[in-house]
Amino acid sequence: MHQAMSSAINHVAVSVTDIVTAMCWYRDVLGMTVLMEPVEISATATTSADDANLAKVVSSVFGPRLGRFLICHMSSASGVGIELFQFIEPQAERREDNFEYWKTGFYHIAITDPCVEELAEKIASTGGKRRTDVLELAPGKQICFCEDPFGNILEIYSHSYEQFWSNVRM
Repeated sequence: MHQAMSSAINHVAVSVTDIVTAMCWYRDVLGMTVLMEPVEISATATTSADDANLAKVVSSVFGPRLGRFLICHMSSASGVGIELFQFIEPQAERREDNFEYWKTGFYHIAITDPCVEELAEKIASTGGKRRTDVLELAPGKQICFCEDPFGNILEIYSHSYEQFWSNVRM
């Protein structure tokens, strides 16, 4: 019997209200690498076959309400991608309550950095926000919840996920 490998996380999509500011913030504060600067994508077909195919794909994913958006591709140190989206039509809006943890769906992105306190301070001093103090879940293993300048929740881990949880007893 064939044993399936674990699927790897390929990328995470993050919606923002200002893609250029977000690209610079994710690059300068979190150290992400810019793979592709922001480009505008339209759900309306233009003259080229490539544009028509892309418009068809975009319409299939986002539905009939979508007009246009900007997208930027970035990469983390672990190779996991970050796609930044700024929706133009309809216009991107910041959520009123950005931490409805009791509702299903994704509610944060976790970043690994051994200097949790330093990164949390950097996030807070560059337009983001600290949601918690640095918390120690096990000896030497720390976390801190923050927000980027657009209200997206970030969790900082002091160790990789496997290192963090492999020998923790709760």
